[in-house]
Amino acid sequence: MTTTARPPADLGTAEIAQKKWAKWQLYLGFVGFFLGLLMGLLQALDRMGFYLYKEAQLSSYYQGLTLHGVSMVFILTFAFGNAFLTLGVMRSLERPMASTMLVAASFWSAAIGVALAAWAILANQATVLYTMYSPLRPHVAFYIGAVLLVISTWIVLLNQLLTLRAWRKDHPGEPIPLLAFVSVVTYIMWFIASLGVAIEVLVFLIPWSLGLVQNTDPLLNRILFWFTGHPIVYFWLLPAYVSWYITVPKMVGGRLYSDGVVKGVFILFLLFSTPVGLHHQFTDPGVDEGLKLLHMLFTFAVFFPSLVTAFTLMAALEDGAKHNGGKGLVAWIRQLPWGNPSVVAQLFAMLGFVLGGVSGLINASATVNLVVHNTSFIPGHFHLTVGTAVALTIMGVSYWLVPYLTGKKLCCRRLAVAQSWLWFGGVMLFSRGLMAAGIEGQPRRVPVGLMTYAEESWKLWDIVTGIGGTLMVTSGTIFFIVIIGTLLRKKGSAGAVEFPIADTVYGPEQSPAILDRLGLWTAVSVVLILIAYVPVFVSHYYNFTSPGFVRW
Repeated sequence: MTTTARPPADLGTAEIAQKKWAKWQLYLGFVGFFLGLLMGLLQALDRMGFYLYKEAQLSSYYQGLTLHGVSMVFILTFAFGNAFLTLGVMRSLERPMASTMLVAASFWSAAIGVALAAWAILANQATVLYTMYSPLRPHVAFYIGAVLLVISTWIVLLNQLLTLRAWRKDHPGEPIPLLAFVSVVTYIMWFIASLGVAIEVLVFLIPWSLGLVQNTDPLLNRILFWFTGHPIVYFWLLPAYVSWYITVPKMVGGRLYSDGVVKGVFILFLLFSTPVGLHHQFTDPGVDEGLKLLHMLFTFAVFFPSLVTAFTLMAALEDGAKHNGGKGLVAWIRQLPWGNPSVVAQLFAMLGFVLGGVSGLINASATVNLVVHNTSFIPGHFHLTVGTAVALTIMGVSYWLVPYLTGKKLCCRRLAVAQSWLWFGGVMLFSRGLMAAGIEGQPRRVPVGLMTYAEESWKLWDIVTGIGGTLMVTSGTIFFIVIIGTLLRKKGSAGAVEFPIADTVYGPEQSPAILDRLGLWTAVSVVLILIAYVPVFVSHYYNFTSPGFVRW
């Protein structure tokens, strides 16, 4: 069984203030979700032949796509992770964060960053998509906004490490509680990974955007972007993993098998999430093929902890269902709490991620990838991962986290359950349509509604995609109805809402002590990154530079 940390005597004012800032950080993520949802509707309608961007007062499809991507994969995920894993460390270590000022600073850094980037996009000064590839050049406010959003996550990590150091001082020799461990490892991984895009933006793109230098190197910038661009997927995903491992087993009445296995899974993500970026550049010139092969092998390595997760979580779910009377090889699934909206959302998130992970192996293979590279298959894949595993988990966690932070009872539970079913059904149609059209050669990042060269075979799949996307937008709208209805309720109506933490069959006292050596695993991660990337930068001889372009 897990052990419970001894709470210090100074809980109270600091904890209340920090929960307030975490709540506002969560709401900031909801703002991003809402903006992304509106743009998602326009894209769904575009698939069905209704090009409505001009009517929506947008200059182009690409302005809407930029706003959708940035809102969903930066604002929603970063703000949610900052809030959720800050609260997770507080709950796990049973103490407030080391600095309330840093909790507030993280919120303000994210909020100001979002405001700057949103202004640039809405003013059509940053129509560069979320990948922000040069030589497309946005207004410098977009880059500064992105930097501030990343800095907000660095502030969270600093506060986590200060809090963990204080806890260790009070608990010498004790193993790190699991929730705190996985929360901190997630942010260590992200800090290392984010250095690539930080260097790209601060050293190369901001001076270029300001006109201090005339040209920039698009290939070098792409390498730096994808240094961060693939591990950012795990920064989006790992907070979902934290919920799946820590909270879902508790909510279904089950137990995790082993504290050590979960710690090992997150250590593997720390080691292998970053040295994989070149698998996004299989068709890029100027990068050695042997180095691309190395990154492909590391990509397959990072798939392993996801396989472990699938088996571990299935065992925890089965343990809970059978504890509640479930029987048989698969019939126990019926005994899961299908009336709990938080559980239902995350069960569908897990199922979506299985499909997303399998389709991801296609992208990761240097040969098979050539069939789907830059086709609509790719957004079909990542709407199963980010658009299902991450988005549905965020919605599911919010169904208990908002009552936890506000003391207000969740509104419309049956409607919330229906919302998850609707989202999952919609994304199955949406991703299926995109993938099928992609296999038949449909390009990605194009306004389908304006295509003059569309093949007849794409049209059916575009309709399927549009219907699925419309169902997802409808589901997202229902989510906001539930959340707003909850916020309008009387305070205190929820009673005492707990932050659920699952017990383990084999607790931290049975885990190898070496797993808690965060400094060691961070050093190993850095070594693997140096092996994967030093030859890339040393051999970078392409030296093609370009001025900036504003296309849309």
